[in-house]
This record gives sequence, structure tokens and C-alpha cells, in this order.
Amino acid sequence: MFSVRNLKLEHEQEKNKILSEALETLATEHHELEQSLVKGSPPLSILSEEQFYDAVSDSESEKSLSGFETTAAYSLEDGMDSKDTITSSMSEEKVCGSGESLSNGIKKHRTSLPSPMFSRNDFSIWSILRKCIGMELSKITMPVIFNEPLSFLQRLTEYMEHTYLIHKASSLSSTTERMQCVAAFAVSAVASQWERTGKPFNPLLGETYELIRDDLGFRLLSEQVSHHPPISAFYAEGLNNDFVFHGSIYPKLKFWGKSVEAEPKGTMTLELLEHNEAYTWTNPTCCVHNIIVGKLWIEQYGNVEITNHKTGEKCVLNFKPCGLFGKELHKVEGYIQDKSKKKLCALYGKWTECLYSVDPATFEAYKKNDKKNTEEKKSSKQESDEMPLPDSESVYVIPGSVLLWKITPRPPNSAQMYNFTSFAMALNELDKEMESVIPKTDCRLRPDIRAMENGEIDLASEEKKRLEEKQRTARKNRSKSEEDWKTRWFHQGPNPHTGTQDWLYSGNYWDRNYFNLPDIY
Repeated sequence: MFSVRNLKLEHEQEKNKILSEALETLATEHHELEQSLVKGSPPLSILSEEQFYDAVSDSESEKSLSGFETTAAYSLEDGMDSKDTITSSMSEEKVCGSGESLSNGIKKHRTSLPSPMFSRNDFSIWSILRKCIGMELSKITMPVIFNEPLSFLQRLTEYMEHTYLIHKASSLSSTTERMQCVAAFAVSAVASQWERTGKPFNPLLGETYELIRDDLGFRLLSEQVSHHPPISAFYAEGLNNDFVFHGSIYPKLKFWGKSVEAEPKGTMTLELLEHNEAYTWTNPTCCVHNIIVGKLWIEQYGNVEITNHKTGEKCVLNFKPCGLFGKELHKVEGYIQDKSKKKLCALYGKWTECLYSVDPATFEAYKKNDKKNTEEKKSSKQESDEMPLPDSESVYVIPGSVLLWKITPRPPNSAQMYNFTSFAMALNELDKEMESVIPKTDCRLRPDIRAMENGEIDLASEEKKRLEEKQRTARKNRSKSEEDWKTRWFHQGPNPHTGTQDWLYSGNYWDRNYFNLPDIY
């Protein structure tokens, strides 16, 4: 009996080996064919955390596709010139050295991490994936070397970097102008993903994160409300009671052989309280290419429809796919239209760079002329144009356009600090005063993230494994006692504006009355 099983096992192992080698060969040949058609290769870009999520599973055999894509980021640092390519900023954020105060008494935030990132040169994604053929995507785990020292709860907080756009929207009297600012905020929310090759740590069930930024005028709370599927809920509010921004994120992953596609599920809801308006939208789909061979690169694509539920106005933005020769990479364009679908305004730009508004007739005339020029280039057999690299990207500004948003420049040390923005650099800072106030579930207190931030990679790996095992044990114990997990700060219910199922803030977090919190670290 055992000999038969062993024989079957050997046959399966041999079949897996043949399949993995065939797939690698096929991918390599396809990559070489592409290179012969198109000189140069796609730009190296970031991995979106909200898309590439690592949900640690409950059994030893069920590991998670955490940043399965990020893993492929094995040597991106070496292939990139990390010079700042975008030089201007519309952000009102003040980023300064740590431990001091601004003249108006607002706290300054740190501008560096305690330790630079580790090299990922000796790791490749295929060396891991080839051992996992036949496994579910949700059962693949990655070494801690592919992480960045942030939890996903902290990563999604990066939506708030350009909060000034919400404040600006609140101050405007025109509904169209408010929609322009909301659209710019929705685009800016995914901009921090650019060039971010590390994946955030998977939040533990019950993990929380809070952030108060007096200088940016908001405070935010998030909680990991579900483990299977992994769902992160958040709730942010303006310190002047001018807005509320909330939602929940859970990604749906698809493996297409050479690429992984992540469709972010969950609705973003922004309420402008002074105008009694609510806007909702979902984020674009993300795809990571060249998983097996070639340079890893990312694109975001799909339609993002922002609805003003009070006026019926909509903004439909098209995050354009790369296309064969990369001319559409990172491009975003669309229209704001009234409830009768009359076009009020055209928007265009790149999610990595900027967003402009212009009159619809002017935009369509430009598009028509641009299409004519493109066709003339094709007829001149210039198909081998190099795909645009990040440092050569630019957006042609159509005469008469108004700038709505421009990305904040990365700090000079960003390349050594996981390509963090200045905003991201401060997300995990912790001082004694803060430590005495935050609940024990706050991810600033996670020992694996703190160890990685301090450059202690072995300790980070050990702590990550310990926390995952502790979570599995806790789940098994709940299963034995038939006890259901109870979320603390959020509850399920219908979104008040769309009617779809959502995670809604239950209140009372900022009362600082924390009791009976789970021991997750």
C-alpha cells in the first residue's frame, strides 16, 4: 500500500517538475519574442498593497499570497534610478525632523527610518512559485525580506496624504469644482504605490491603527475586521468636522500565468458635511507583469466611477491599460457629467504624476489631433519606440487646462527607505506619550514590524512566525469553543448611500476607554 502511494507521489512530483520547467521555458521564449518586437522593457513600478494582500491562514499548509507579486521585486532597486522625477508639489503637508515642534506648536514628524532597507538581490519570485504549482494563490507565503516595515492598515492610511484636496472641495461653492477635487483625491490615493516594491505586513485579526495629523486636519482609525477573506475597514474624519471618509478593502486575485491581477473590492465613501453631499467610488484594478521572467512592472486599469449621490453628477475616469508599446501607461482620463450625462468637464493626467481639468470640446479636439498623429507614426513604421521609463514620463498640458493635483516629491533618501513618501516615513513612529495613549492592538506595537524597521531582519522573521502561529492557535481555540470573533470598532451594515454591504464605524474609539482588548501580539 505504502509503495503504491510512494509511486504515485513520485509521479506527481515528476509531473510538477516537468510542468514548472515547461512554464518557465514558455515564459522565457515569450519574453524574448516581446523584446525582439519592442526595444526596452516596461517601467519598473510599485506593488499596490491594497491589491496584493497577504492573509495568513489558519493551518501550517495554508499560507497566504501575501505579496506574492512583491516578491518578484527581487532586484528592482538595482534596476531603477531613484532620482526625483517630479519636482513640484501641491501638498500642504509639513515634514520636518523628529522631536521638535513647529512655530505654531504642531508636532514635526521624522524624515527617515532607523535603518535602511535590505537588498533583495538574492531572491526571485519564480524560485518560490515553481514549488507551489497546483496550490491555491492564497496558500503561498513569502520571506519577510519582501516586506516593508508597515502594516497594511498603515499602508491604506496613505490615502490621506493629499487630504488638502478634501478641504479644498469643502470650500468650493460649485458642485463641478467640488467633483474635480474629489476626483483628484481619488487619483492621488493610489499614487503612493508608484515604485513601492515592498509589501506591507498582513494585519492580524483585531489589529488596529490610528493616526492624528493636526497639520493635515484629520484623524483616522482602521481595524482588521475579517481574516477569511482579509478585510480592512477604516474611518477618517476632518478635525474641523468638514468631512468623513470611510470604506473597507479586500482584494480579489487572479493568476494569469505571467501576471497577477488584483481587483480591489470595497467601496470608498466621502461625505462633505457642510454641503450634505456623499461621493462613492471603487479603486482601479492592478496587474503585475513578468512574474516569471523579465523586469517586474505594474499597471492600474479600469473605470472608476465617482457618484455625487445628492446631485446625480458623475465622474467617470478611465485608468488606461499600457497597450502594446506602452504609450498609455499610467494615463488617466475621463469626464464629469451631470445627471443627464451632459459632459461638464474633461479630466486627464497620470496617476503617478498629476491630474488636470479642461473644457470637454478642447479635450476632444486635442484627442482627435493626437490620434491622427499616432496613426501617421504607425504608418512610418515606428512601432519599435521604447516604452516610457519613469524618469521620462510627462503629461502634455493642453492649453486652457487647470492643474488639480500634482504628486508630492519623494524625499532624497526614499530609495534607501523602501521608496517611502515623506508621509509614509512617519506612519510607524512611536513616542512615549503616544505609547501611553494608543490601545495595545495598534500595529505600532507589533514586534515584527518594529524589528524590521530597526534593521533586525532575523528577529522580524522570527516574530512574524510567532505572531502567525499565535493567531492560528487563537482561531482553533475559538473554533473548539464555538466562539465567534467580535469586531471592536466596526460592524457590518448597508452603506447609507449605495445600499451595498459595508463595514461601518461603531463609534467611541476616541473616548480612550479601552478594555477587554484581544492579546494579539
